[in-house]
Amino acid sequence: MYFTLACLAFVVFTYSLISDRIERLSLSGPIVFVALGVALGPLGLEWFSPTGDAFNGKAIIDITLALFLFVDAANANLRVLRGNWRLPGRMLLLGLPGSIFIGGACAALLFPTLSLYEAAILGTILAATDAALGKAVVTNQNVPSHLREGLSAESGLNDGLCVPVLLFFIALEQGAATRGEGLALALLSEEIGIGVLVGAVLSLIAARAVLMARAAGWLGPIWQRMSVPALAILIFAVAQALHGSGYIAAFVGGLCFRGAMKQDVHSMLLPAESAAELLAMFAWMTFGMMLVPAALPFIGWAELLYAVLSLTVIRMLPIMLSLSGTGEPLSSRAFLAWFGPRGLASLAFATIVWSEQLPASGTLMAVTIVTVGISLVIHGITAQPFARRLAASYTK
Repeated sequence: MYFTLACLAFVVFTYSLISDRIERLSLSGPIVFVALGVALGPLGLEWFSPTGDAFNGKAIIDITLALFLFVDAANANLRVLRGNWRLPGRMLLLGLPGSIFIGGACAALLFPTLSLYEAAILGTILAATDAALGKAVVTNQNVPSHLREGLSAESGLNDGLCVPVLLFFIALEQGAATRGEGLALALLSEEIGIGVLVGAVLSLIAARAVLMARAAGWLGPIWQRMSVPALAILIFAVAQALHGSGYIAAFVGGLCFRGAMKQDVHSMLLPAESAAELLAMFAWMTFGMMLVPAALPFIGWAELLYAVLSLTVIRMLPIMLSLSGTGEPLSSRAFLAWFGPRGLASLAFATIVWSEQLPASGTLMAVTIVTVGISLVIHGITAQPFARRLAASYTK
């Protein structure tokens, strides 16, 4: 275990020294770490084995996504979002359901062995986009601000919105197979309710405690910032322990924490964001070492075709239709539709499905892994060139 930890820490430290240089080459941290994971794992040098002393991939992905959900929700300036709701609002309220529907329909056609609920589950798993993988675009100052804000808001909020939809379809599938849909939906309501309650209550209590401690002079700036990642993990873990959804709890907790603090909390969120980025690199390396080799035997032409469709038609068509009538030129709508990279949220959702032991868990996991793998490469490589091209079209 310690040898694995030392290797991972060394890789992260080394990458941090050259990160800006690598990103200028149209690469990204996730691409580098997945490639290293593949090189060091069973498909390469075989230094690490998926069944040996490797880390628990699910635990890393869980904590990483919980931190990202909390930070993304807490960073969401709802007042600004209300003033610029047109693009993200349409993408979330029209484009996201459209992607889930078309994704489920395509899954049902390509994988006849899936039930309708399992097809819908796959559509939901791959409807969530990854804000971290789109960072090269949303931080590029050459891209018009309203497009950057639209992508940032959509990718920051859609994974949280997908969680209850995913749980709903899982409950329907389990209910139809084993315990009756009524009981399954009751358990779903309980899971969502516990998640919302835990996220809201703990974040409001924590925000009040932070404000009181700061006013009393008990809380310095360093530990004020360190309290946020601790709170995000606390909310996630408590909700999971109470058989609620930790993902929903983290997302709701971030929203409530931002509201209760009644101020810009961006500086407080930086350590949590940094911790999430660090854990994400470990997660991507684990993805290359463990998940890619495990999925390869299950990947055929249908899985590859669905991955391509998921990254193109299933994502792009609903988003472009949802943006019709906004006055945005075709190039901008295509840009927003293209940059929907799949990442840790989809992997986390797939691990939820795997833990529920659905009949088609293997197929769902394999399709998710190949889709995330392809997305990682093509979105990472095209982020900078496409952003520069779009920016140039606005300056003409």
